Amino acid sequence: MREVLAQAAFQLFLERGFERTTVDDIVARAGVGRRSFFRYFPSKEDVVFPDHERCLAEMTEFLAAVGDEDPVGAVCDAARIVLRMYAADPEFSVQRYRLTREVSGLRTYELSVVRRYEQTLAGHLRGRFGTDRDGELRAEVIAASVVAAHNNGLRLWLRSGGAGDPEAAVDHALDLVRGVWEQPAGPSPAREKPALPATAGASGVTTGSGDNEVIVMVAAKGTPMWRVVQQIEAAVGEG
Repeated sequence: MREVLAQAAFQLFLERGFERTTVDDIVARAGVGRRSFFRYFPSKEDVVFPDHERCLAEMTEFLAAVGDEDPVGAVCDAARIVLRMYAADPEFSVQRYRLTREVSGLRTYELSVVRRYEQTLAGHLRGRFGTDRDGELRAEVIAASVVAAHNNGLRLWLRSGGAGDPEAAVDHALDLVRGVWEQPAGPSPAREKPALPATAGASGVTTGSGDNEVIVMVAAKGTPMWRVVQQIEAAVGEG
């Protein structure tokens, strides 16, 4: 029944336009009552995206079953579940893409659907390295990168009218994401400490020994260069 309602709705959207099609029109075309429609779809907008709830549930189930050794690869594979949903019915997917480009309300609705996928991916990543340095930030950024890469490849295919292999462009985009984010998080970069102000003249501090000696020179603003050089030479000479 869900599929019948979706097909009836899209036939009417193509014939009359989205705005001029009502729920009553859809149920009349499908030969069912209004109650049947709202049993499957909360609104007219939802009938444009009849398969996303199932796809989101499949993604969630997939991520719950994968191991911990490759979290970035796992979320990339999870994104391909969405791609396969679109590729399973190219004609419908292309029609939907064109419709969402024409109706601003549907674009807004689509963004909310995409955000749910992104949150699902980020939730999985937070569970894998949420306690690491910047773990939560990495989870959000990687999830956003995966969704952006997937959508870029998918839209190239949709704009072509569904011609060719949709997986090629998506795989290429996701490989870029993996190349960037599969490297482990490194140590926090050292922050340079500001030089301590000197009250007068110049002074040097030597630390370490032998070839590993480090000389730090602190000079007051306006100290003559000859005095700075003199203090450096004195410090080197002391070594």
